[in-house]
Amino acid sequence: MTTSIEDMAATLFEARSNLRQIAPLRETMGLARIEDALAVQESVTGRWLDRGRRLVGRKIGLTAEAVQKQMGVDEPDYGVLWADYAFSDGDTVDMARFMQPRAEAEIAFVMDRGLADPDAAMTDVIRAVAYAVPALEVIDSAIADWNIGLVDTVADNASGGGFVLGKSPRRISDVDLRLCGMIMSRNGAQASLGLGAACLGHPLTAVLWLVRKMASIGRPVEEGDIILSGSLGPVVPIAAGDEFSVEIQGFEPFHVGFAG
Repeated sequence: MTTSIEDMAATLFEARSNLRQIAPLRETMGLARIEDALAVQESVTGRWLDRGRRLVGRKIGLTAEAVQKQMGVDEPDYGVLWADYAFSDGDTVDMARFMQPRAEAEIAFVMDRGLADPDAAMTDVIRAVAYAVPALEVIDSAIADWNIGLVDTVADNASGGGFVLGKSPRRISDVDLRLCGMIMSRNGAQASLGLGAACLGHPLTAVLWLVRKMASIGRPVEEGDIILSGSLGPVVPIAAGDEFSVEIQGFEPFHVGFAG
């Protein structure tokens, strides 16, 4: 028997609040439809906002074609970025703030103005972006052992954890966002290799998708929002003591450590 949206949201909210992993909602609470999973995510987001957390942008997930095929979908998903889980180049991040974190190298975009048109064009996105910056997303899941189905990850904020931004903003006209190479190293050894085109063919294509999607549900992208556009290469597990560096062509390398 399917549990109510609010009961599922309460379960996820408690799991995230206490950093306590839970069994997949698809198995324990009958979560089956994407529409319901999105409603759960929205309810959990509302609970956090009611408790004073500040939303600073959105993340895009499932931007790799191989992952979409694995999940049985033909479009990405999205989640929320929170101010209290934003980090910068050179920071040391406390592992105790996560459950089972993994790292993805991405390109982030900061919006110069909002876009509320569900039929926005790429030219609108290009005009609305203030700058791009290299990023590392810390994905994390409240679902034990990463045993996620599509509805689980969608409900659980698209497996969002935190994010790290580099300190080398670039105008999007100054960087080849499609062909830029990416190397992510862990403890001095290459751990992930990728390319801008790995993100829906072009990171700005992912941003356009998000802009249209958020406008269509009445949650448009706003001025100042940070958008994580999606992974450029394979995901890498994070352990206490790890030091990561991210090099994306056209940007300065940046570094972040994890302690705990």
